[in-house]
Amino acid sequence: MAFVNLEVSGGVGTIRLDRPPMNALDSSIQDRLRELAEEAGRRDDVRSVILYGGEKVFAAGADIKEMRGWDHAAMVVRSRALQESFTAVARIPKPVVAAVTGYALGGGCELALCADFRIAGANAKLGQPEILLGLIPGAGGTQRLARLVGPSRAKDLIFTGRQVKADEALAIGLVDRVVPPEEVYEQAHAWAAKLAQGPALALRAAKESVDAGLETDLETGLTIERNWFAGLFATEDRERGMRSFVEDGPGKAKFL
Repeated sequence: MAFVNLEVSGGVGTIRLDRPPMNALDSSIQDRLRELAEEAGRRDDVRSVILYGGEKVFAAGADIKEMRGWDHAAMVVRSRALQESFTAVARIPKPVVAAVTGYALGGGCELALCADFRIAGANAKLGQPEILLGLIPGAGGTQRLARLVGPSRAKDLIFTGRQVKADEALAIGLVDRVVPPEEVYEQAHAWAAKLAQGPALALRAAKESVDAGLETDLETGLTIERNWFAGLFATEDRERGMRSFVEDGPGKAKFL
């Protein structure tokens, strides 16, 4: 049985976790996430992506029962595969939104951090509780969380292992929008569907410019931006967008 799948409709690909009751992220799910992230990145019929765990829970973290049986040597090997799986999601060269309902803890929170935008239900609870197990986040939490909310807030969450409710998550920038739980997927789909109609190469360029620029100094970031900006002048989307602007006014271009 597949516990995570990619469903595609209208240009929107939904990577759906489906391992009741808590969507525990065991090693097989981690590996499958990497496969599906790479598939979503390759497929022309996928123009934006939703990460979704269902109506009740996003993902409550790693499979602790599985991890408990691993020793240091095993984790030295597995930790790289774990990080690579989540990094594959973060590197999907298309807009990605996490639709978060219920718990997004540990690996679940780290998976949400891999998205470009996070829509949370009012019932959502997010956190990095690894410290309570004598561990630290190992799927990017110490890095992506600090970059998103700042080092002090990230340390608060990581040092204490506490869970934050949706309103606090919104206040600190951990999520970008809070909606009624029953509207989470609908609003995530609306966001993704809108961007699925946009210029694919320009969206890819924008995402890479922001993400790569955050990892380097300003001058290098500006070079990345300049190269993408100039390169887009070779695309049909740029020609279509500018022609539409001149002939019909702003915001009316139709991209393939």
